[in-house]
Amino acid sequence: MARKQQSILEELKEIQLASELITFGARLQLLEMEIGLSRDRLIKLYKELRGESPPKGMLPFSVDWFLTWQPNIHSSLFIAIYRQLIANTSVTGIEANIKAYKLYLEQMPAEDDEEQVLSLTRAWTLIRFINSSMLTVATCECCTGQFVSQPFDRIHYVCGLCHVPSRAGKTRKASEELLLFAS
Repeated sequence: MARKQQSILEELKEIQLASELITFGARLQLLEMEIGLSRDRLIKLYKELRGESPPKGMLPFSVDWFLTWQPNIHSSLFIAIYRQLIANTSVTGIEANIKAYKLYLEQMPAEDDEEQVLSLTRAWTLIRFINSSMLTVATCECCTGQFVSQPFDRIHYVCGLCHVPSRAGKTRKASEELLLFAS
């Protein structure tokens, strides 16, 4: 009898964890890898919480996105928070990912009607890339900050804040705002 109750409690924890991940926008593939519930139950839970079917398609699988200027700054902040949590608390696994993502959101709230630069799914992917040595963290020679980089970029690394690319911040939205301000 106690074993049956234990599995119900474990299932409840899984549902709560899945619910939290879904509210942060986690993709179905992430849920399937981290949660022990069936795909059908996860889809039903997703529809119940979000009012729509989960997005289809593959998870992002390119390290290049994390190395571009703005995503690199956001990814570097997230991974610093994540590493501090792992080093200084007993939180591990997906719970550490969620807590680090919450702290990241507190520091980098999304602009009005804009999507967050670093999604929970990308943050989870970043941790997997770092754990598999596809990405690493390098120290900037100028500011000594820690930034996400490729494993072979560690010798003479200069971050995107110390050496801002010429096109940084020149998005269509910024151009439109400049035109509105000028007129």
